[in-house]
Amino acid sequence: MRWKRDKPGCKRECPRIEVDSLAFPQDEKLTALVDHALAMMTGLESNVQPTYLSIAEFEAYYWRTAKPRYAVVLKAELKHQQGPITVLTLSSYQFTGGAHGIPATQYLNWDRGAQRVLGLADVLEPGRGPQFVQALARAHKRWLEDNRDYQDNPTRYAELWPFSPSDNYALAKDGITVKYDAYAIAPYSHGEPELTIPYNELTGILKPAYLPAR
Repeated sequence: MRWKRDKPGCKRECPRIEVDSLAFPQDEKLTALVDHALAMMTGLESNVQPTYLSIAEFEAYYWRTAKPRYAVVLKAELKHQQGPITVLTLSSYQFTGGAHGIPATQYLNWDRGAQRVLGLADVLEPGRGPQFVQALARAHKRWLEDNRDYQDNPTRYAELWPFSPSDNYALAKDGITVKYDAYAIAPYSHGEPELTIPYNELTGILKPAYLPAR
């Protein structure tokens, strides 16, 4: 499901929408969820609820409101699949003027059998949230070891970009991957940082059903 469109009737410096999404013929509920989730990722103000519920409705809204040269790119990709779990990467990029656009990524962990999204609390053992955050902090520390900006001035970097937990996770091949928004734990030049906790650090934290078979 891929298309690219400029605003109808526009001749120059036209607003544009690009969509590269996925459809699941055997799972209409997941197809609809992906469409809805991508549409919701276009809302730049967290305190304002979008008035549209689908990409088609967003498109109609966008042509009414977008200024010249504005652009939106929406994309869905298969990240990993194991057993009944399908993991998707949903991403958006919006340019609304200024020095650069605004990227965002959201992971979607879908249980095909239960027909529902698995939130982080669904895959952790009860009461193991703090231990998960500790494991994530260790992954962050490893990430900093290869971060040149941090190495140049660790104290200053830690003040400006302190560690914070996130529940934007993916059940990936080698561990749980956690994605951060731009500016969350690093400057814009670092993009959207990604931390991975290996599965061998998650024994007793992650429910056995979500650990890879040995």
